[in-house]
Amino acid sequence: MSNIERHIGDESPLWSVKDQNEKIIRSRDMKGHKNIILSFHPLAWTPICARQMSDLESHYDELSALDTVALGFSADSVPCKKAWGEYLGIVKTSLACDFWPHGKIAKLFGVFNDQDGTNDRAVFVVSKEGMIVFKKKYPLSQVPDIEEIMEAVRSIEKKEVAAGV
Repeated sequence: MSNIERHIGDESPLWSVKDQNEKIIRSRDMKGHKNIILSFHPLAWTPICARQMSDLESHYDELSALDTVALGFSADSVPCKKAWGEYLGIVKTSLACDFWPHGKIAKLFGVFNDQDGTNDRAVFVVSKEGMIVFKKKYPLSQVPDIEEIMEAVRSIEKKEVAAGV
């Protein structure tokens, strides 16, 4: 499977993945109920990736209040993500394991680096309706701006209120 570039306004592909606790997470189960943040990071056990995941964890309550689930995606295995999550104190945020087929979800979103076998650093926000409403790739050396991501999620809520949803 090759990378398929996704754009704002595109329908999100359907996917399923295990998290660090071996819970199966399916996008179709959230469609119509939850917004989703897909926060792709290259590897567990790296400082910038740790900050990226810790930012999601620290905003968990606000995201929940906005009917939003944040997922930290990398091509690491379940045992690796479980140990890393425990080390970081990540207890609420799901750390998605896109291990096998290697990088399948990242490839669906066009953010898998075939040369390195890792994800690019990128964030997508998918609305409850299953549409990509935010997309940004970041340099590997940069932590994604959590406030920018939160604003993208808040803007979904504002649009729903304006539309009377």
